[in-house]
Amino acid sequence: MSEERLTRETGPALRVAALAEPVLADMGYRLVRVKMSGTTLQIMAERPDGTFSIDDCEKVSRAMSPMLDVEDVIPSRYHLEVSSPGIDRPLVRPGDFESWAGHEAKIEMAVPVAGRKRFRGALEGFHEGEVRLFIENPEGASKEPVLVGVPFADIGTAQLVLTDELIEAARQRLPQAGYGDGAEIDEDKISVERSEDNG
Repeated sequence: MSEERLTRETGPALRVAALAEPVLADMGYRLVRVKMSGTTLQIMAERPDGTFSIDDCEKVSRAMSPMLDVEDVIPSRYHLEVSSPGIDRPLVRPGDFESWAGHEAKIEMAVPVAGRKRFRGALEGFHEGEVRLFIENPEGASKEPVLVGVPFADIGTAQLVLTDELIEAARQRLPQAGYGDGAEIDEDKISVERSEDNG
């Protein structure tokens, strides 16, 4: 199965993603997404098994900070934040939709499907270029969910919906992550402030 990443970054985030992806791959990580919010530059990454510890955050931050300064992709003052995807994670690769089959997801299309941009339902998986999920019957004639497929290439954003079942599944998959009782779940992250050299 192709593991191309759904890329929706633009502007500086797109340039950072292009720089970050090969560096992360060499370190044994996968880029999930790059997002610029105000003065915060967030690089979200994970290991191929979906884990990402505080130590991993620090390693990625140490590798990326000097490179971003040299490349001068973001010339103004910014905060670099390296984080894990968290439990209600973005879904950016075909394998993500397979791996989390059975769990609820929300999908926002970049290109509408049958005039519809938003889909929410239980993931069935990925098949022949399509993400498949069970949604409520739009006609309302039946209580049975309807299986629909949306083109992976036309998805704008996709993310898991935080449910008790998802928290339990994440706990079982990543027992070393120490999510506790699920009451105070936060993404592991480390922030580094970068600023212009004023000297």
